[in-house]
Amino acid sequence: MIAYIAFIAAVSFVTFIAYGLDKAKAKRGSSRISEQRLLVLAFIGGAAGALLGMLLFRHKTRHAKFVILVPIFLAMQIAALITLF
Repeated sequence: MIAYIAFIAAVSFVTFIAYGLDKAKAKRGSSRISEQRLLVLAFIGGAAGALLGMLLFRHKTRHAKFVILVPIFLAMQIAALITLF
């Protein structure tokens, strides 16, 4: 249980940083982090970090797949945590 929470926290942190880096790269016009990679990070446990990054950095908030999938991934991860309790 604690290992799962630690994993979710670590992946969420990495995902949050990735969203911030991608936003900074978008502003500079440099090479970006792929949308697929950002969504995979959210799926494997970083949905909380992805949602926080979307809101704080105002990043990917106009892309329907992010607006729909990230909350679904977050709900799945919360359900997994509840199931483990």
